[in-house]
Amino acid sequence: MRRLLSLIALCLAFVLGAAPSYAADVAHGGQIFSANCAACHMGGGNVVNAERTLKQEALQAYLTGYSDDHVAAIAYQVSNGRNAMPAFLGKLSDADIADVAAYVEDMAAKGWA
Repeated sequence: MRRLLSLIALCLAFVLGAAPSYAADVAHGGQIFSANCAACHMGGGNVVNAERTLKQEALQAYLTGYSDDHVAAIAYQVSNGRNAMPAFLGKLSDADIADVAAYVEDMAAKGWA
């Protein structure tokens, strides 16, 4: 029930344009990314669909709400998945999702260098 309420709060914040407060740990997000995401998104790429990378230009083009709140839009994608990407809600904790979203945003801002 608590997880459902957290998801609802995240969705409401996303829809209403409010920025949810994340006390994200980018380093931990890197560990979560390596363990769960790197197989498909090594170096910010995408082995399934080459257009849908984790580079800022692609995130801007393909993630709803990215221009309003980068981290919330990434967290929503990680939580819910879409197309070939699986949903990680229920597989990762809310804190893990927040951390990996912060990591992806941090790396995208750095050009995945």
